[in-house]
Amino acid sequence: MNHRSMLLRSSLVLLCAASLAGCSTVKGWFGGDKKKDDGKPTDPVELVKITPTVTVSKIWSANAGKGEGRMGLRQGPVVADGRVFAAAVEGGVHAFDLQTGKQIWEYRPDKKANVQISGGPGVGDGLVVVGGLDGQVIALDASTGEEKWQAKVPNEVIAAPSIGMNMVFVRSNDGRVTALDAATGERRWFWVQDVPMLSVRGNDSPVLGPGFVFVGSDDGTVSALSATDGRPLWEIPVAQPEGRTELDRMSDIDGSPVLEGTTLFVSSFKKTTMAIDAPSGRPMWSSEHGGPGRLGVGSERLVVTDPTGLVFGLDKAGGSAMWQQDGLARRNVTGAAIQGDYAIVGDFDGYVHWLKLEDGSFAARERVGGKALRAAPVVADGIAIVQNVGGELTAFRLQ
Repeated sequence: MNHRSMLLRSSLVLLCAASLAGCSTVKGWFGGDKKKDDGKPTDPVELVKITPTVTVSKIWSANAGKGEGRMGLRQGPVVADGRVFAAAVEGGVHAFDLQTGKQIWEYRPDKKANVQISGGPGVGDGLVVVGGLDGQVIALDASTGEEKWQAKVPNEVIAAPSIGMNMVFVRSNDGRVTALDAATGERRWFWVQDVPMLSVRGNDSPVLGPGFVFVGSDDGTVSALSATDGRPLWEIPVAQPEGRTELDRMSDIDGSPVLEGTTLFVSSFKKTTMAIDAPSGRPMWSSEHGGPGRLGVGSERLVVTDPTGLVFGLDKAGGSAMWQQDGLARRNVTGAAIQGDYAIVGDFDGYVHWLKLEDGSFAARERVGGKALRAAPVVADGIAIVQNVGGELTAFRLQ
């Protein structure tokens, strides 16, 4: 896809967003003016005061660099081996200590190459891998930040690569998954799924299982590929792209599926969530609640955020809605993560919200920098980390 068609597609997506949410919400999404609820049905709901029932402590903050701005990239951190890895369009790639936030190393691409890092980072097998707006793929040594190799795919990369089975799996914005040799960056195989004319801006990483690569697509399907050669093993629709217009038919799966044991959980912009037997592709249950972002998976609950900002707690065994939180409507809520007995989501105004997994009630709230949060929070070793569109990372611990 050339830059002109990419621009056209992005414009169509922005038009779609305006139709769905109203101008004030789109302004908030992209970091512009933000309005409080004045009674208009298209405005973000005004936050109500809460009495915290859990103590949230900010333990450190750092900055990975700016540049995401209005691109809608949802750049977020990843944690491995006690380190937080984060990237930014203009800031390069950084490694921070998970407990203290101290920077361990920094990588910045050669200025002459004009690389704008838009996807990533992904981490695994001793590598940190990021993608660029022009399809660059850069692999770094996870310990030192030293560049190991570079490769190229045909379209922009706005999702974090996945690493495993001696390969790096890169999803680009043209619906393609490319498998690269983890040692050399040489292409091993690729697979392509057609992209609808109109879709939500953004996608997420493939998910790896033993011998499998699971991919959620913009047409509402989820596919299982052979990790060895990219051969399709099964494909099923999570949500049907039904409706009279392209806008009505949008059914993107933009959050990475979650594999737990042999069960794959996946959610769609069409407000559908499904549990699938991963080896066979057999649907186990389907729920009428869901959204394009990442799911939070707890021991008994799934937490999903829908396109209107409603948050649902679903029964993990059967998919029925156990609770619904309406207090974040039209606030462009991120995907969810789980921290202890709480779900965490962020919003367009820089607020981080903790909800009780038991009943969905608000338990705590903090604000980070005032810039929009688009990427889902990440939780590791009891620490939650968020990254806003200004590249600011903030780490929280529950007391």
